[in-house]
Amino acid sequence: MGKGRILVVEDDFDISNMLRIYFGGQGYDVQVAPRGADALMLTRKQLPQLIVLDIMLPDMNGYDVCRELRSTTRTSHIPIIFLTQKDERSDKIAGLELGADDYITKPFDIEELKLRVKNQIERAERDNYTDPNSGLPSSSLIEEKLRDLIRETQVWAYLDIRVNNYDAFKDVYGFVAANELLRFMALLLGEVVDELGTPDDFLGHAGSDNFVVITYSDRPQALAERLTRRFAEGVQQHYSFIDRERGYLLRDDERVPLMSLAVGMISNASRQFADIREITELAAENRRRGKVDNDEPIAAEW
Repeated sequence: MGKGRILVVEDDFDISNMLRIYFGGQGYDVQVAPRGADALMLTRKQLPQLIVLDIMLPDMNGYDVCRELRSTTRTSHIPIIFLTQKDERSDKIAGLELGADDYITKPFDIEELKLRVKNQIERAERDNYTDPNSGLPSSSLIEEKLRDLIRETQVWAYLDIRVNNYDAFKDVYGFVAANELLRFMALLLGEVVDELGTPDDFLGHAGSDNFVVITYSDRPQALAERLTRRFAEGVQQHYSFIDRERGYLLRDDERVPLMSLAVGMISNASRQFADIREITELAAENRRRGKVDNDEPIAAEW
């Protein structure tokens, strides 16, 4: 398993290419964005575990990129290390005030940068901020978001999502394939929310085969249905030709159906909630029953 995904935002090709090769050799999955707009697009498409961000960019400065990332719910948790030629105290303070996690100046010691990257990613995982496989916010940030929901007055919907038969898939295909499935799931969630959700929607990975979406869209059921349909189509590529053709896999001579999604949804449009356990338990129950909050069936099992 790789050490995580890093996004390098740097317009100097020599530097960005050197960082891509170096960190790639260290076991990281590295993407490069030469412009701020490219960085925002790539981050929305697939969340990195960490961003190395140059301040001087051709289209917008790194401060503006950082401000946009920190003000967007889906990207606010990603650790950011500023990488720049500026060495003034005021520049460092400006970056840290915007929410950057660290700051290193050019020319830099690559070993020092490696340790800073490693420490930031490990801190986020240790504090349960991000899942190391999907890159999505995990338990601590999910709980924090749920507490915020109790106080919110605008209409929201909470989707409890489970990948059916994920454990059997992991047993037969192994950890590498299973982790790849989690990354596919995170990417799919982002694409569907971009299409049918809002910029303030929250995506989370509660652990193993369990994911969370909190959406302010006025079409949450359409979002759930699109998600389950897209998953049913895309998950086929994770199986061998034989398993796809017969429609199941064999685990200890037991026939196990191919993976599918189960979704339970609740909303504050029909009731108020007193605590976060009420939200999570009711959503989980609706997932098991294949129901939404008003007892109308949801197309959640495919």
